[in-house]
Amino acid sequence: MSRPRGVAALTPIALFVFGLFTSGVGAQTPTQTPPTPNQPAPAPAPAPPSTQVAGRVLTLEECIAIALEAQPRVQATLADYAAARYRVNQAMSPLFPQLSGVVSTTKSNIPTITTNAAGTNVATTQTRNFGDTFLAQVQLSQLLFDFGKNLAATDAARKLAEVAVEDVELQRQLISLTVKEAYTNTLFSQRLIRVQEQAVERAELNLRSAKGFFDVGTRPKSDVARAEVDVANARVDLIRARNALRQAIVALNTAMAIDVDSPTQIVDNLIYQPTTLDRQQLRADSLRQRPEYRQAKLRAAASEALERQTFRNFFPDITGTGAYGAAQSGFNESWTLGLALNWSLFDGGNRIARYQEARANVEGSRARVKSTELDIIQNVEQAEIAVDEAQERIQAAQTLVASAQENFRLAQGRFDAGVGTILELTDAQLALTQAQNTESQALADYRIALARLDRAVGRR
Repeated sequence: MSRPRGVAALTPIALFVFGLFTSGVGAQTPTQTPPTPNQPAPAPAPAPPSTQVAGRVLTLEECIAIALEAQPRVQATLADYAAARYRVNQAMSPLFPQLSGVVSTTKSNIPTITTNAAGTNVATTQTRNFGDTFLAQVQLSQLLFDFGKNLAATDAARKLAEVAVEDVELQRQLISLTVKEAYTNTLFSQRLIRVQEQAVERAELNLRSAKGFFDVGTRPKSDVARAEVDVANARVDLIRARNALRQAIVALNTAMAIDVDSPTQIVDNLIYQPTTLDRQQLRADSLRQRPEYRQAKLRAAASEALERQTFRNFFPDITGTGAYGAAQSGFNESWTLGLALNWSLFDGGNRIARYQEARANVEGSRARVKSTELDIIQNVEQAEIAVDEAQERIQAAQTLVASAQENFRLAQGRFDAGVGTILELTDAQLALTQAQNTESQALADYRIALARLDRAVGRR
């Protein structure tokens, strides 16, 4: 390999320095190389979430999958986890060799006064040019022993990175719960619309009957007026139910991170399926699966690692150093080797205060682990109670609907036979509508209670 003219006699260190100055000459910004015919074509970009729901009837599991893929909150926690992993590398970096390069040169003109043999002061000027003070060095340092300070700091950073991992899972569970609730509220609103449509049909039928009886003179005008009021009230309730459905779909689309105007269609799962709960097993599962509990334990472990680090700050650091370079215009080679022990003997009580702070943080983090455990057990118990209550309400509501339907059938028959009053009929109709609404509400509450129980146990 040929050398540039004028540097054939330079020493190796001079060649290294020369390379530092010349390596950037003619550098160009790299450009992206187009793929060759032998390379596989790039994979197509995934379809936007809005197009994934168009023209499809989605199940609950599909809605959750879309939300977990598209929700920016999950992406944010993933980025936080990546940052936490890089902080582990930062904490570990002092354990590796530290390499640096130094190139310096100065020019100075310093007047000095000296005294000659005759005792006379003589003013002289000391001039040093750039070449006289040129220095180029490569410096290497390696931490040899620090009593485990950096290892403890790395362990703490690693625990905090694991906390960030649990943040990702926590967000996924919260998003799943949000989707489940919005999904159930959408189905509940659809059920209410059907109930109100049936109420409108019954009210209009009663109005036609009342008008027919009034026309033949067997019923007073007040029956017609009362029936018209019932029709108007039923239509108002239908309008409210439709508006509630629109709001529920907006909430579901938002939970899935898709366009709020998307015409989302979902599978109806608002049915009653009895559930038997094993309370002891649910408690054990919750303490094993809840990310909040794992986070509390990881933070306690990180606090203990930081306590070890602050305690070991009372001990010295042993570092080995070395430098190799050239000085002055003749590139005179020079090197140095050294071993240093750094020990801060007194710093005004700063290290003692930091150690005491770390001890207090350890005690606090241990107490928070116990507090988190109590909160999780409470959440599980409350979710179990809500599930049991919803099941009992469903059974009672189903009995209520059957009774209300029979009562309405009898009242309508009496009214059509001319022996019942319009007030009796409208009361029976209102009772039937309310019973159907109560049943729908109980079914929705049951589904939401199951979703919250899953969240309390740590399931998606």
